[in-house]
Amino acid sequence: MKKDKYPLPRAVIFDDTAALALGAGNRMASRLVVEAEKDPALRVYVPALALAAAERDRAGVAEHVGSLPSVDITELDFAGAAAVGKQLRIDGAADWGGAHALHLALPSPEWPRGRPVLTRAPHRYRGTGIRTLRIEG
Repeated sequence: MKKDKYPLPRAVIFDDTAALALGAGNRMASRLVVEAEKDPALRVYVPALALAAAERDRAGVAEHVGSLPSVDITELDFAGAAAVGKQLRIDGAADWGGAHALHLALPSPEWPRGRPVLTRAPHRYRGTGIRTLRIEG
């Protein structure tokens, strides 16, 4: 059996740039969503703040992404709000979508190795220790 050149991760987080790419029909982003539809072990997460940032940039993206059954729109709970707020304060950035994606990507009890972030802007996550998957195209 031939191995896939680019094996799929078991879980991936789409930041706002990935949500925008998915809404525009990007092949890589679409493939992950389609594969998650076929394989319940593959999970696609879109942080709520990343989806809000994508909707700010292109009207209709939130409705499109939110309608996909294999995509989990992840809310911001208390711990997340505190962590995202701290990151925004320390970094001085106004990048809410990226901050929420970073929070979800970091190791946690449920995901001890963390989760990779699909993004068109991997530089956003430089120095954080999280894995990124760069969107092609």
